[in-house]
Amino acid sequence: MRSLAFVFLSLAVACNRGAQPDAYGTFEANEVVVSAETTGQLLTFTPVEGAQLARGTVIGIVDTAQLSLEKEQVIAQRQATGSRVNEISKQIKALEIQRTIARRTYERTKRLFDENAATAQQLDQAERDYRVLGAQIEAARAEQQSVSRDVSSGEARVAQITERIGRSRIENPVPGTVLATFTRAGEVVQPGQPLYRIANLDTLTLRAYVAETQLQSLKLGGQVQVNVDSGDGKTIALPGIVTWVSSKAEFTPTPVQTRDERADLVYAVKVRVPNRSGLLKIGMPGDLNLRPADARS
Repeated sequence: MRSLAFVFLSLAVACNRGAQPDAYGTFEANEVVVSAETTGQLLTFTPVEGAQLARGTVIGIVDTAQLSLEKEQVIAQRQATGSRVNEISKQIKALEIQRTIARRTYERTKRLFDENAATAQQLDQAERDYRVLGAQIEAARAEQQSVSRDVSSGEARVAQITERIGRSRIENPVPGTVLATFTRAGEVVQPGQPLYRIANLDTLTLRAYVAETQLQSLKLGGQVQVNVDSGDGKTIALPGIVTWVSSKAEFTPTPVQTRDERADLVYAVKVRVPNRSGLLKIGMPGDLNLRPADARS
């Protein structure tokens, strides 16, 4: 039934080729440019123009030998720093024991001094020993905190490098057709460097421009008719859905014609058109009837 309806719609359009379309435009696709996320030599790169890629397909691998060596170095530094933390902890425990003994000595010397059994010099010496050990403990604890932060920094650094290594596997983010490639295996890539461009061509968008007087015939989600040339002198009609209407007017683009070619200001619209058969191509011209053929009859 769908095929029969499509034939009748095409014939109706062919018989009315003299009717002026409401708007003209060109087809475009939602293109995605896939870029490298890490630095290194591109060991493998499989995309070729025209190839169909599924989402999640691994299409390339960047050499991570340098990153792996850097990771091992950071891990070794982190382990050494962690050992230093343990050494400081043992040092603090030893100092605390010494301070406990020094405190007892200071308290005993103070009692003896009060009983005139110890000199002031002995009391000063005992107090000094006690307070110096306290200062050493505080300094060791400060050093321990600093070294602990270094350990945390090393762990974060390892996690960061691990993530970069994971990004060396380049996965295709969206299903579609490869439109263009910008690199090849063996080249050295940098983060942000474009690798290829891909788009889903199962549905294309006709971008057209309409006059202000035509806006009342448009509504988001509304169905319209899109016409394209078949190449044999006939016109093929396709259903379209209005997905976007600009909220601002702009001057008529040079290559675009509307019903009123003298109109100074027009509004851009986007119409989604199914393209399962692959008939439509990016950049292909098309015209737009704001009302389907059955609505105009």
